Amino acid sequence: MDADFWLERWRDGRTHFHQNRITPLLQKYWPTLALPADAKVFVPLCGKSLDMLWIAEQGHYVLGSELSQLAVEQFFDENKLRPTTHDSAAGRHYTAGNIEIICGDIFDLDAATLAGCMGAYDRAALVALPQDMRQRYVDHVYAQLAPKYRGLLLTLDYEQEQMDGPPFAVGDAQVQSLYAQHTDASLIDRRGILDKEPKFAERGLTRLDTLVYTLSRRT
Repeated sequence: MDADFWLERWRDGRTHFHQNRITPLLQKYWPTLALPADAKVFVPLCGKSLDMLWIAEQGHYVLGSELSQLAVEQFFDENKLRPTTHDSAAGRHYTAGNIEIICGDIFDLDAATLAGCMGAYDRAALVALPQDMRQRYVDHVYAQLAPKYRGLLLTLDYEQEQMDGPPFAVGDAQVQSLYAQHTDASLIDRRGILDKEPKFAERGLTRLDTLVYTLSRRT
């Protein structure tokens, strides 16, 4: 799965993964991280998620990373924000208030940029990546965040053979394996959501769970 796959999805408007609301599980569990109000929070593969607005409203500085320029521009346009822009080796930076999105390849983000992030929020990044990309992603991002970072991770779990991703199934055993070298991933909630997601039942799923983790640097 390459960059063109996602760029085409945004161009064609096939973005069912975008939610037109704040994620309730974010609102419920974010306070448990007890991050300082002014902490910088990294949101990988952020799209035009409204969750960034909510995190910013908590006083945090939001740093998003997104491949699609169309998604980034739609985020600012739809939320009536007027960003300033500048370019770096990581891509084009769009900034409005305490929200900044870097439009570019997430693997071009350098260690210094990631090390400035005390928080992280991943609702749709890990589950968007095929298995052969997940370890590289986790190590590039989470191993380079601030030494005492804390984060919130949401994944989906289902029988992978019943449906092709994305979103892909990333169950607890795989989460623990992916993060084992540098991060403690604590499963704090697991709930069946198939009855709320009929489109997945139509694609053949007989079970669909959402898993919620708190993340923290392993010491």
